[in-house]
Amino acid sequence: MRSSSSVSLAGGRGSASVRLISPPACPFAARVDAAVEYLMVKKDFQAALDTCEKGLESLGPSAEQEENCFKYAELKAALTIVGIQALAELNQWRGVLSWVLQQYGETEKIPAKIIQMCILLYVKVGERAVMKDAVCDWLHCFGNMSQSGFSTVAELYFLHILVPMGHMTEALEMLESDVGRVAFSDEQRQAARSLVDIQNEKNAASSNSNPESVEGVATTSASKKDRSTQRLTSIMRLLYRGLSVASVRIRSISLRRVFLALMLLYLLLVRMDPALPSAFPWLLRLHGLLQQTWNTMFGPYYRASNRS
Repeated sequence: MRSSSSVSLAGGRGSASVRLISPPACPFAARVDAAVEYLMVKKDFQAALDTCEKGLESLGPSAEQEENCFKYAELKAALTIVGIQALAELNQWRGVLSWVLQQYGETEKIPAKIIQMCILLYVKVGERAVMKDAVCDWLHCFGNMSQSGFSTVAELYFLHILVPMGHMTEALEMLESDVGRVAFSDEQRQAARSLVDIQNEKNAASSNSNPESVEGVATTSASKKDRSTQRLTSIMRLLYRGLSVASVRIRSISLRRVFLALMLLYLLLVRMDPALPSAFPWLLRLHGLLQQTWNTMFGPYYRASNRS
């Protein structure tokens, strides 16, 4: 019995057999599959990262000559992308750019899709400045302008790095440079200029509104302080009048009431800041309490002196 992997071909005077063998699986592709399984299925992010690093280490110049394997650049990019995702899941995003540079050596050699991924990652964590210089160098590399993702990298750089960081002059210079002319059409460049103008107007309006708001707050605080000072002055006048009227009979007043009056005076002059908003309810309450105390302590004497 013939093997199932062979086929007989009869023709002419003789016969021959041809063995059809399926191409062997690429070991580097298997590493990519394993890394993806660790990352997406098993959620073992450290194992996914280790698998990517081992695969990248095992990649060599010979991989470019293998006819049955993925292209070297595509395979390396796939392992790098999975590695970036694993680093992000491990909360090691700060080392993503340096890790990518270890794999490619220079910023200009990083593929466009990996640069895009790095931009989005650092923008998400609020660290745009980390990618600014790296992306600028990548965009000004003449060899990268022919990549299919060049326009996307330039757009991300303009919208998510330059404009949010306030580098409006640099953004306009980029639109007029070779990078802008290659990455954007005339309509896109015009829309980008309009976006910069709008952002400049917002910044100008914000800077102009801040002094006015500060002046308004200062005026309000001053008016509140004046009102509280007037109220405190009226209270002190009332207290002075009561003490003046009762100066003749002050010896007959109990020490307890004198202590109470002194405590009220201490709270008003020392312990309470009339400029504070929280002081107004207390001032009103103390005003009523002081007036009630004055009526009880000095009211009869004050009325008697008026009759006389």
